[in-house]
Amino acid sequence: MYLFMQAAVTQEPHFPYASVGSLVLGFIAAVTIGSIAWYNSKRPVGWEDKERPNIVPDIEKEQTPGL
Repeated sequence: MYLFMQAAVTQEPHFPYASVGSLVLGFIAAVTIGSIAWYNSKRPVGWEDKERPNIVPDIEKEQTPGL
């Protein structure tokens, strides 16, 4: 029992790489999905005649969305 208690006390603190990695990947995914959604939405004033970038996929709108 003493050996387990001593092992628990002697562990050094470590940097949470997994947490930071998941935050970074989540941020990149949110920016990517948000950019695609913004480009596929109705164009803001002044952007109506601008072309869509080649990297953004074209999504066809449904006649009855949500049904």
